Amino acid sequence: MVALVGPNGAGKTTLIRALTGVIRATAGQVQLDGVNLLGLSQLQRARRVAVVPQQAHLPETFKVSEVVLLGRTPYLPLWAKESARDYNIARASMQQTGVHNLANRFIGELSGGEQQRVLIARALAQEPDVLLLDEPTAHLDLKHQKSILTLIKTLAVEKRLAVLLTMHDLNQAAACANDVVLLVDGKIQAMGPPAEVFTSKRLSQAYGAPVEVIPHPINDVPLVVTNVFRRPS
Repeated sequence: MVALVGPNGAGKTTLIRALTGVIRATAGQVQLDGVNLLGLSQLQRARRVAVVPQQAHLPETFKVSEVVLLGRTPYLPLWAKESARDYNIARASMQQTGVHNLANRFIGELSGGEQQRVLIARALAQEPDVLLLDEPTAHLDLKHQKSILTLIKTLAVEKRLAVLLTMHDLNQAAACANDVVLLVDGKIQAMGPPAEVFTSKRLSQAYGAPVEVIPHPINDVPLVVTNVFRRPS
């Protein structure tokens, strides 16, 4: 799991879009196991890489099972109907993300956390090698943030997925990611384990605000604290 962090406008979402060919890269390459992803067709890319976008406009009148089944689209010939295998994969994806009991519910009836799980289930139904997530915990409360990040980390291990996720919460990134990439003005400032990348000086410069990095009192990870709201003595 790699977390992509940085201030607003650093280029995190743009990078996700470039990796998947949504926008054209003006330089460089995107390779997966030595294969140039941008040289593949959209359907071929969709069989290797799945994306959970930051803002997905799901049709409220679709059932959960119907949305998850859309993940099988890259494997279907034109006008072909889903096979028994497609339904089995979609069903397994819902079980792995804990939404199988919501299969017949309409999307418009679900909470934000439940909808996010449905999006991840749809991505898993693509049977990808790589999972890209753009701010997967945005707009979720603390309970659902923890639930979603735990789910992603579990899937990364059990499904042997490479995971890249953009994050604003540096402490969440430190807690869940193996490595972090600090992006500022479209350029990588540092990358590596959170303990190496997250330093007070580096983060203060990147975010243009006073930041302190101290040892976490419970977990063996850095704890990022801003002192911009320090009380007057």
